[in-house]
Amino acid sequence: MATHVADASANIPYTQTVSRSFAWIVFALTFGLLISDYMSRQVLNAVFPVLKAEWGLSDTQLGSLNSIVALLVGLLSFPLSVLADRWGRVRSIVLMAGLWSLATLACALAEGFGQMFAARFFVGVGEAAYGSVGIALILSVFPPHLRSSLTGAFMAGGAVGSVMGMALGGVVSTHLGWRWAFGAMALLGLALVILYALIVTETRLSAGNNGSSPAHKIGASGRCAPPSLRNLFSALFSSISVVCAYVGSGLQLFTMASMIAWLPSYANRYYGLPPDKAGLAAAAFVLIGAVGMTTCGIITDRLSRDHAVRKWLIAIVYSVTSCVLLVAGFLLPAGPLQFVVIGLGMFFVAGTTGPAGAMVANLTHTSIHATAFATLTLANNLLGLAPGPFVTGMLADRIGLLSAMQLIPLVALSASVAFGIGYCHYGADLMRIRARHAAQRLQ
Repeated sequence: MATHVADASANIPYTQTVSRSFAWIVFALTFGLLISDYMSRQVLNAVFPVLKAEWGLSDTQLGSLNSIVALLVGLLSFPLSVLADRWGRVRSIVLMAGLWSLATLACALAEGFGQMFAARFFVGVGEAAYGSVGIALILSVFPPHLRSSLTGAFMAGGAVGSVMGMALGGVVSTHLGWRWAFGAMALLGLALVILYALIVTETRLSAGNNGSSPAHKIGASGRCAPPSLRNLFSALFSSISVVCAYVGSGLQLFTMASMIAWLPSYANRYYGLPPDKAGLAAAAFVLIGAVGMTTCGIITDRLSRDHAVRKWLIAIVYSVTSCVLLVAGFLLPAGPLQFVVIGLGMFFVAGTTGPAGAMVANLTHTSIHATAFATLTLANNLLGLAPGPFVTGMLADRIGLLSAMQLIPLVALSASVAFGIGYCHYGADLMRIRARHAAQRLQ
């Protein structure tokens, strides 16, 4: 029997239709597939030197094998998420994960650049919408007051998977050859896909609906049919506060992306570390960021469970704190203290991921959550992940890498301004959305 749980974070009724243990199984399997996603994407970086030597590839060709995946994720995330909201999130997840795993297996069998490029193309197609669809599915089986924690923890899987893919890929490539590096990632993905298809089904997720809704309507909170395409864009940008959540999240990740991309070079140039040790140092900072995403999400939910508007204030604190710590860190002389302060900054720099995801979930209807998170992903890429490393490189060419790293964290202040504007409008926007949903239920 379904139990009614008050949604303290959004004041929207929530009906739990799966057991808590099954909800955590769904999270674990979906999280596992996200790690597989990023392992399959980043294993290529570990075998760059081998492919360059064996096939005589240029750096441009090697870079294109990486960029084609990111390009397709950016182009296809939104349209594929729209389709997933209509066709079924579980079916979409199984199809996407199966595709990227088979495509990764094809990478292991490639005999030249052309075949590898084609295989990486389909890796990108398979991975394009997984993040947005996966988090939408997870949020549909948990109470809304856990949204920040779940979003932060889930998104941290990307960082964990990236580090694991490069580390494990390097080890397997060294001992068994580069083809087995791709093969190992593919086999892991396929095993998880089979497990997922057997355990997580549309029927089990909608068991509490008593057959009153079609199978494609996902989970406890996904009962209403998605809006028509004509109304979709207005639903995605229905309030000032949701737009501020998109913008603030993207601007904050500008700093995160810049740090991840340039910390290896910084460690190499200013600490004299060889490339392998500089890469390990950067990987440690990536893991600190992943821990920060999860921890900051949990803290946000604890502090805002009874006062949803606090999510905005907490996001502002994370943005400002990361800015202060990173600027201070790069102003310090090279040494252990500098690494500690930069590490503390990295802990908070992606802490807004959970709050921003919760804000978007609260301000959009559950039937379009995959599409809403695809929009958030698009904002993260266009405003942060894509331009961050590029702008940092441009500044480094003109004023030096150290000076660039001292300036880049200031972008977090613009993120805090966006979150501040969202804070001012959130209460009125949420009341208007509640009234609209209540009217829809009466129709």
